[in-house]
Amino acid sequence: MQQESCLLAELKNGDKEAFSLLFKKYYRDLVLFGGTLLPDRSLCEDIVQNIFTQLWEDRNTLNIGTSLKSYLLRSVQNACIDEIRHSQSVREYEKYMNTYGNYGSMNTGDYILYSDLHDNLENALNKLPKECKLVFVMSRLNGMKYKEIAQQLEVSERTVEVRIGKAIGLLKLYLKDFLPLILALLYT
Repeated sequence: MQQESCLLAELKNGDKEAFSLLFKKYYRDLVLFGGTLLPDRSLCEDIVQNIFTQLWEDRNTLNIGTSLKSYLLRSVQNACIDEIRHSQSVREYEKYMNTYGNYGSMNTGDYILYSDLHDNLENALNKLPKECKLVFVMSRLNGMKYKEIAQQLEVSERTVEVRIGKAIGLLKLYLKDFLPLILALLYT
């Protein structure tokens, strides 16, 4: 821990050797951790490299309240969740475009409603407690089974069930104004 503090202080002073040592120390573990959330190793490597690039760029203003390793792990987790959310958005868009055609035939009203619903869903997901959001994304957006999630997060399947139930309950509350729209889209 003290060595980490020294390296972090040197990093803040622009020491490239300290940055290199931190990179070598944490890179592999961070890529492996990213791999628990995303199946694409090269994407995990890109994410970790981007996080280290950002670490270097923000070194002068960096303020880490926890250990650097915790900070980096949280950064990888957040970046992976963002990637999952982005991938899901792309898949939803592709599905929508395959169903309703190209831009030229898209009804402007439908596009606005879809976009508004998507934005509100993202906002609602961001309001969820982190544990609930993570299991919801893993289950509903990544299609993982409760057992897989439980093993990956090292919790019981019941804990996963409870967290997903809580997430669904909160999403219903946050998106209650959109329920008629969702039902209309499902049954038209």
